[in-house]
Amino acid sequence: MLLAALLVAGAAPASAQISVGIQIGAPPPPRVVAVVPRSPGPDFVWIEGYWYPNGRHYRWHNGYWTRPPYAGARWIVPHHDGQRYFAGYWDGDRGHFDHDHHWDRDHDRDRDRWRDHDDHHDDHDRH
Repeated sequence: MLLAALLVAGAAPASAQISVGIQIGAPPPPRVVAVVPRSPGPDFVWIEGYWYPNGRHYRWHNGYWTRPPYAGARWIVPHHDGQRYFAGYWDGDRGHFDHDHHWDRDHDRDRDRWRDHDDHHDDHDRH
């Protein structure tokens, strides 16, 4: 009986889930962009600007033109559901790709990504 109790007690923690996160509340409303820059080409997609968590605050990521990771991929916008923040990502028939500017090794996927913007993409890459 003691052995059975120990086995059951030992199994419970093995199936428990642990989650670590910082709750900072919902982000501010999105900024309004009066003019979207002209598309650099037919294979580029406009990504609207969005807020993203940075420590205990939110930072604004300006909108930008980018090429999807593969043909047919669609951008799933970042959002906050009232409890948690969900980062944006690419999805489609070839799978899920997390948002990551590091994939642009040739500096040709994200239009104007490599010039100095006031949203400091390099800071964004470290989160």
